[in-house]
Amino acid sequence: MFEQCKWFNEPSRWSLDGDTLNVTTDPKTDFWRNTHYGFTRDSGHCFGVRTQGDFTAQVRVRGQFHALYDQAGLMVRVDESTWLKAGVEFTDDVLMMSSVLTVGQSDWAIGAPIAAADGFWMRATVARGVLRVQYSIDGKTWPLLRLAPFPLAAHYFVGPVCCTPERGGLNVEFSSFTAGVPLQKDLHDLS
Repeated sequence: MFEQCKWFNEPSRWSLDGDTLNVTTDPKTDFWRNTHYGFTRDSGHCFGVRTQGDFTAQVRVRGQFHALYDQAGLMVRVDESTWLKAGVEFTDDVLMMSSVLTVGQSDWAIGAPIAAADGFWMRATVARGVLRVQYSIDGKTWPLLRLAPFPLAAHYFVGPVCCTPERGGLNVEFSSFTAGVPLQKDLHDLS
């Protein structure tokens, strides 16, 4: 599916080898709007596809996260003030599940620490004005990370995202990216 994707903030170094996207982050990249810090940043890297309305997208992510705020995962974007990024973020010396939902201003929700030696998967579903975010360690079991209202739009820009607000040079590998019709699963269906 990567052949259909386009860059939002193309990084200086990246390569595509079939089903695998390799990205090296540029310095001081981020997505954030206002809350707590008082600044707006819209400089992170996202390699995405435009959907035709509601969708489910997922991707596998591998990286060596070790500096404050190193992050990678999946982004859903309507415009510069309406988006979600979800995945892992290195904070307080621990790799954590993390999501930032922005509708005018950004929030930040941290989940449990995650052991992702062999990577992890992220899944986002937008259907009928509701955003559902799930993650997986094994690609089979998908616990819920976030459920939130999300603005209806004719199109969404969705794809792998990575940022390094405090540095540059994070190497991230994305694979198995898909985006298609929304899954019609029960909220507590973990598969």
